[in-house]
Amino acid sequence: MTPQLTPTRRRSFGLVIAAAALPMFMATLDNLVMTNALPVLHAELGASVEELQWFVNAYTLAFASTILIAAALGDRFGRRTVFLIGIALFSVGSVAAALSSDPTQLITARAVQGFGGAGVLPLSLALLSGGVAPERRPLAIGIWGGVSGLGVAVGPLVGGAVIEGWNWQAIFWLNIPVAIVAIPLALFVLNNDFGAKARIDLVGAVFAAGSVLALVHGIVRGNDDGWSSLGVVMELAAGAVLLVAFLLWQRRAAAPLVPLRLFSDRSFSATNVVGFAFSFGTFGAVFILIQYLQVVQGASPLEAAVQTTPWTLAPMFVAPLAGIFAPRIGTRALMVAGLVLQGAGLLWIALIMSETTAYAALVAPFVMAGVGMGLVFAPSATALLATLGVIDHAKASGVNSTVREIGIALGTAVMTAVFVGAGGELRPDMYVEAARPAVLVGAAVLFAASIVGLWLPAGRSSTTPASDTGDAEPPVPTSEPDALVRT
Repeated sequence: MTPQLTPTRRRSFGLVIAAAALPMFMATLDNLVMTNALPVLHAELGASVEELQWFVNAYTLAFASTILIAAALGDRFGRRTVFLIGIALFSVGSVAAALSSDPTQLITARAVQGFGGAGVLPLSLALLSGGVAPERRPLAIGIWGGVSGLGVAVGPLVGGAVIEGWNWQAIFWLNIPVAIVAIPLALFVLNNDFGAKARIDLVGAVFAAGSVLALVHGIVRGNDDGWSSLGVVMELAAGAVLLVAFLLWQRRAAAPLVPLRLFSDRSFSATNVVGFAFSFGTFGAVFILIQYLQVVQGASPLEAAVQTTPWTLAPMFVAPLAGIFAPRIGTRALMVAGLVLQGAGLLWIALIMSETTAYAALVAPFVMAGVGMGLVFAPSATALLATLGVIDHAKASGVNSTVREIGIALGTAVMTAVFVGAGGELRPDMYVEAARPAVLVGAAVLFAASIVGLWLPAGRSSTTPASDTGDAEPPVPTSEPDALVRT
């Protein structure tokens, strides 16, 4: 039976973007805001090196392992409902983190934040897409992509500034006024869209969470414990087995957590491959280069974060423009150009890196890489959803968020392994020669992603499917007469 839509209330374009993007900014900001706080936490909480890693990894693992189930819960119980629960849970975790007095408490609080973030990020894009008129969707997604990039970019910057001017607890207290504004704004502005009202695929959820948890945890342990160590090998093998079990189960499940039919969509599949490679190459390189600015060029953590802003802040300005021009130029052309620019920027940096390289010489390649990031952020979100009905937007965004998170973890781990394998140490005379091949790996992955990007549909407005020309979606097979309802 064809799903029916109740009349949809339309709110201000700007309010919809603010309501969907503000919590997403908060969640992405906290993914990296801890990086500059680690030395302070080591001193004030007496945290060991292993515990310092878990301050970051607890968030990442909780976030990555529960994204898919959060998207499914949003489809079943209302995307705005789960979105609001995610904001509230993230806020509870933030308060608990700020009040933590020992490492165990902080690790637990960070995990709670990660669970909350999983309810925010995938549903943010789905709610935004359903809340604006289809003809304005590319611009909205462009702005959303810019805000997403800004959250990633200013995480270390905000962390360094707050810690130097205040204390480490303040990086968590800052989330509370954001949540106080975001919750009523979302209630007033956003529609409570539903996907197919089917039972939650609990077996699939266990397989998915277990697979992502084992893979990501194995990846982040690889450099510390050794990639050939029994624990790491067994964890990666278990993750692979659970992933195969998940895919086999999704083929037979009555209401799959991830409908495998989505992967028959060329735009969806290619965008996920590009998203993985983009996250792998970009964020692994960011990790290496921020350390280069500190170890080799003598910058403080805050100074290093400021110095990378020509790179990391560029998407805030470029992504909305990419969203505006995507219907005319096409998402494929923008994404391929962005990946090439990003790869070329990293290649340029790798070739000029030395102990005596002036910061001014890095500005141009930083800008090139930043423009490339901006050209990928928004068009990739548009391409992901381009040929899918609104009913699939939450699941599609959940898959993409999971893939990107694994890409970030694997990129950081692999580039660190390349650095260590090349004899790198955190000393000016031992850093550059090992950092160069690591950054070159990132550039190579981005160039490879640009080739995959050629497989994408053109993505111009003339090729936009009928389902994006109005609010009504094409018929979706379902046993529920109200499979897609907005309230």
